[in-house]
This record gives sequence, structure tokens and C-alpha cells, in this order.
Amino acid sequence: MAENNGELQMSVSSICRDEEGKKMAYVTFSDGVRNAEGRVPACKITSNEGFAAIEVSELEKYMTEHLEEIKTMAANVNVLDAFMKK
Repeated sequence: MAENNGELQMSVSSICRDEEGKKMAYVTFSDGVRNAEGRVPACKITSNEGFAAIEVSELEKYMTEHLEEIKTMAANVNVLDAFMKK
């Protein structure tokens, strides 16, 4: 099991499409023990393992307040980089 170092990490997926064909991206938060995944632009946590309800609200607030930055991050994710050797 990963160690909880107290530092919350965020990762952002590339832009993809939801069931209705609308653009969206996944945002994952983890501190090594707890994990939560949300979606933007909805800014809603869709799965949670270990975060308290108040913390989930704070994560959703963070996504809302930083939506444009998160969208930019998602637009710059190159899926092919994962398959390319450097």
C-alpha cells in the first residue's frame, strides 16, 4: 500500500467525450492512501475512496475555481506520449 505523505496529487486526463458526445476530462486526486475522481466541466466528484464529505466538497470547489487551468492541462495531454519511448 502506498504511503500517505500528506501531499495531495492531482492528475488530469486528455480530453475525451462523454456518453452524450460532449467534451470532458477526468481529474484524479490522491494522497497515496485516499483517491477521488471527478469530471470537468461538471466539476463533480464521481468516485471517492477515503475522503470525507467536506473534503469532496472542497475538491469540487477547487475544480470549479481552477476550471480553465484544468481544461488547459487536459488539452495539453498527449496520449501517445505514454506509448513513445524517450
